[in-house]
Amino acid sequence: MNYLILKSIHIIFVVCWFAGLFYIGRIFIYYKEAESRNKNDKNVLQSQFIIMAQRVMNIIIWPSVLLTSTFGFSMIYSNTGLLDSLWMKIKLILVLLLLIYVFLCQKFLNDMKKGRLTISVDNLRFFSEGATLFLISIISIATLKTQVSWIYFTAVFILIGILLSIFIKIYKKYILKKL
Repeated sequence: MNYLILKSIHIIFVVCWFAGLFYIGRIFIYYKEAESRNKNDKNVLQSQFIIMAQRVMNIIIWPSVLLTSTFGFSMIYSNTGLLDSLWMKIKLILVLLLLIYVFLCQKFLNDMKKGRLTISVDNLRFFSEGATLFLISIISIATLKTQVSWIYFTAVFILIGILLSIFIKIYKKYILKKL
């Protein structure tokens, strides 16, 4: 198969993978927030959030992980010189960390099904922003390759992480109180 076709299909499934991660992160937060509702509302909401999370994991995230990986490895197989590039090695390390993130999502879903999701809402908010940081990092490395200094890129990554933390705290302090 043509390299550019492989790349196109790979990118399509990367987009699907991240769409699923962004959505499931919100579901985890909503599930946890439902604990503060009355017993009947809590049971109804949490049951629905479990169904939604299962569908996102099984219909969007896991198939996207499989297909993204398949087409990504196909690209590497058709152009083994990619593995000689530092940017590709760093990207693959980030993808490995992203896979760990997906396994954590699966663990949270399993905990939800058992009624034992113990992570706090605040920590879930930070966790869900992890997908954003992975997206920014992986896409930036894959597109910019050697065009940007790693020191500059690392500084920008840290700055984005700090800004996300600040926005989460502002959201919690001012916006959630108005709701």
